[in-house]
Order: sequence, then C-alpha cells, then structure tokens
Amino acid sequence: MKLKTLVTMSLVATASMAGVRADTIKIGYSDWPGYTALEIAKQKGWFKDAGLDVDLEWFDYSPSIDAFSAGKIDADCIVAGDAMVTGASGAKSKFVCLIDYSEGSDMIVGAPGIDSIKDLKGKKVGVELTLVEHELLLQALKVNGLSQSDVTLVGTATDKTPQTLASGTVAAIGAWYPISGQALKQVPGSKKLFTSADAKGLIFDVIAVSPTSYAAHKDEWAKITAIYYKCVAYLQDPATHDDAVKIMAAKVGADPVEYARNVPGTHFLTIPEAKACLKKSDDMLSIYGSMKLSDKFYLDNGVYKNSQNPSEYVVPAIIKKL
Repeated sequence: MKLKTLVTMSLVATASMAGVRADTIKIGYSDWPGYTALEIAKQKGWFKDAGLDVDLEWFDYSPSIDAFSAGKIDADCIVAGDAMVTGASGAKSKFVCLIDYSEGSDMIVGAPGIDSIKDLKGKKVGVELTLVEHELLLQALKVNGLSQSDVTLVGTATDKTPQTLASGTVAAIGAWYPISGQALKQVPGSKKLFTSADAKGLIFDVIAVSPTSYAAHKDEWAKITAIYYKCVAYLQDPATHDDAVKIMAAKVGADPVEYARNVPGTHFLTIPEAKACLKKSDDMLSIYGSMKLSDKFYLDNGVYKNSQNPSEYVVPAIIKKL
C-alpha cells in the first residue's frame, strides 16, 4: 500500500471507527495463512455455537486495512506494524489476539545469479515501500553488513513482484506467501536469500479491533479470541490437520499438498506461546519489542512523525485469562 493511502486512512480513522455497527461483528481477513485459519471456525460453525453473530469478510490485504480504517468492519487481521501506521493519526486499534509471527513465509527472493544478500550491493530490489517486506529487507541488509543506501529500492506492489522479478529489471524482490512461492515458481533459478525465519518475531500478526467495538463487545471479543486459538489447535492436531489444511487451501484456491508444505512458514501461536509473547522486553519475540523495531522503521522512513507506544495498542487481558 502506498504511503499516501495509509496516511489518508489514518486521517479518517478517528471519525469512522466510531460509526461501526453494534449488531453483527465484522472481521476482515485475507490470504495470509494465519488469517485464513479463521475459515476453519466459519466452516465448522464455531461462532454460532458460541452464540456469536460474526461475519468474516474476505479481502486482499491492503483493501482490508482500508475497510477497517473507513469503519466498514469492526476488526481486521493485520500486521502489528501496519496497525500502528493507521493509528498514528487516528484511533488506535486494540490487539485482542496475537495470531502468529512469520517464520519463513516472508522472503527476499533473488533473481538467477544472485546467491546472497551481499550480492545485492549496487543493485535494484523490488518491494512495496514502507510495508513489511521493506522492513524485512532492511533487516537482511543489516545482518549482512549493508544498509538501505547500498541498494536502489523499486516500489512494487507485492502482487506484482513475481512479474517484476521475471522481467529482469531487479536483482531481487520481497514478498509474502503465497506470492513469494509464485515468484520462486515463475522464475527458474531464483532462490530465497533471506526469510522471516532469519528474523523471528519481526513480523507479528494480530486481530486489531476498533476502540468502539472493543469497548462495546469485550465479552464477544474474548470468545472470538478463544475460537481463534481453537482453530490453531485444530490445525496442529494430527487427527484434524489435513481437514484444516483442506479448508484453508480451498479458501485461497491452492493445492492442499503444496499448502501443507508452506504452513510451517507461519508460526501459529498457541495460547501459552501468545502469553509468552506478551512479556515486555526488547526481544523480537515479544510483541512489544517487535513493535518498537517497527516504530523505528516507520519513523526513519517518514511514514509518521510521532513515536507510537505499543502499550496503547496491545490489550493483554483477554489472552491472559484464557
């Protein structure tokens, strides 16, 4: 998503979030595996079983943020850092559920002949500027003794990165699964140069709720959070794993066998793991430490001017009571 769009969304957030309907709870989700896990609850009828009126609304990722900021949905499945961008100039959403952290599905993919991050010095890299792959690229450069000034960034919509890599105009691209996998398939000789498995915790995903909806429906959000972790348990249980994968793969139009191979690239959080990630520290595996790194990234790149306090977003009470 382009910075202009993010800033526009932020400006409308305060007024629009207050107008979200109080009847059906609307949650936006998209094709990231951690988000698509909610499809299990939908197909199994777990929301209705819990007495909840929940409407899951399917989006591409960036439009889901747009809908959330415009007050069209009560909550969104979103990267924690992106939620800070939308909250920097408007209403700060409440993170009721820690979904996952990326553990390999976000990638910097090199063109044929590019064998390492160090090979990118002096070359062009296609990424969607100021989003998570940009941040991942900077981390990759840092641990390899390089900086952003050592490469030329080419602003590229994430869904266009496979074509951009195939065109030969860039030496590498940044993308998340399933698009990262498409790039590797479409460009023979391309390879993973750096993934989120090399920076565990850098990219956290959450269910972010509008302040108004959170205040009005705390009990409902507690139930929804519990149901999300029920989806994780269903996915991780060997007895039901295949059924879970089948449900998730069908939603994104993927082959279940291929989808299953890529599931480990997302570290789905269990309740005990989520509680551990709520401990305050500067470590990336703490939601607070991870958000501090993202905050610095956004400040350094001029996405917003005022530092964001993770504690104004994270709502630990619901998870701690599970």
